[in-house]
Amino acid sequence: MKVLNHPDRQDIQLSSVLYALSDPIRLYLVDVIHKTGERRCGDIAVPVVKSTLSHHIRTLRESGVVHVRVQGTQRFCTIRTGDLDARFPGLLASILEAYQNSGEAEQLLATT
Repeated sequence: MKVLNHPDRQDIQLSSVLYALSDPIRLYLVDVIHKTGERRCGDIAVPVVKSTLSHHIRTLRESGVVHVRVQGTQRFCTIRTGDLDARFPGLLASILEAYQNSGEAEQLLATT
């Protein structure tokens, strides 16, 4: 079984999290996973090719925003809510609330 590297809670950096969440596709991915719980990474409909989706998931994982679990050939994503709330209380909730109120998800989906 392949094990992916994830930063330890104390190693998650604010600048890395904000960078990861600055991309509209990654922000959308986080919003969907946050709303639905663990998801198979490839099952989220986004207007990018598979290799680009993999890049976005890797960026989110390396920044400490998501945890990716490998099961066979599939990868499952969850948001590291507990770790993010411990490091930066209220940050994730504030960003996701602002994102949901912005209407950007609907704009992104209109391009698919």
